[in-house]
Amino acid sequence: MPQRPVVLVPACNRRLGQHAFHVAGQKYVDAVRLAGALPLVVPSADAAELDALIGLADGVLLTGSPSNVHPSHFGEAVLDASLPLDAVRDAWTLPLVRAAIERGLPLFAICRGFQEMNVALGGSLHQAVQEQPGLMDHRDRDDDPVERQYGPAHAVEVLPGGMLEPLFGATSFEVNSLHGQGVKRLAEGLRVEARAPDGVVEAFSLPGAPGFVLGVQWHPEWRAAENPVSMKLLGAFGDACRRYRATRTTTVR
Repeated sequence: MPQRPVVLVPACNRRLGQHAFHVAGQKYVDAVRLAGALPLVVPSADAAELDALIGLADGVLLTGSPSNVHPSHFGEAVLDASLPLDAVRDAWTLPLVRAAIERGLPLFAICRGFQEMNVALGGSLHQAVQEQPGLMDHRDRDDDPVERQYGPAHAVEVLPGGMLEPLFGATSFEVNSLHGQGVKRLAEGLRVEARAPDGVVEAFSLPGAPGFVLGVQWHPEWRAAENPVSMKLLGAFGDACRRYRATRTTTVR
């Protein structure tokens, strides 16, 4: 086996021309490498393949995506049919979340992945955060340059007593913001780690899990090497993957 821990990176599903493709953003693959791990992009998986993949892996990184989790997974109808969905991704990443947590596999979830984790564990989402009374518009502007889209948008407040507080030694820091959906009902067992100024959940953990579990609503993978907050997050995830791998290889021997 490779010495670096192996991290599964679930792909999204797109049509390019007349053909279906599995795609994964380069920035997420690069982020896995910055964490000191070996990325393994996975197109999709049925139940048997999922078990085999988890057996190969030392961690999972759930990526962001233009697509949203289908609201049928939290008991709602589609609010805006113009927004993209990805039923193929939903069909296997929601079970992946549950299986990874049960196995103690380190799990780091970003944006859509953050929303997937909440839904997979029984939570729900606002389909349009900007339409909720008292909440900000957390979306980016499509006509802005990408540097502005992923630039600092607002601060997040780190709540005391969780896993982020000792990691950063600070109560707040600036993040980007590129999401239209957000946590509505937090899944049972999840702990809020950080909030936006309007109260929207920006990070959560799962204190009862046997392994590292963290989700963030912002995009730490964007130019991660230049961002101390991102590097601390990826460092913590990478350390967890290495610990998991060391335990797994010791058990195999």
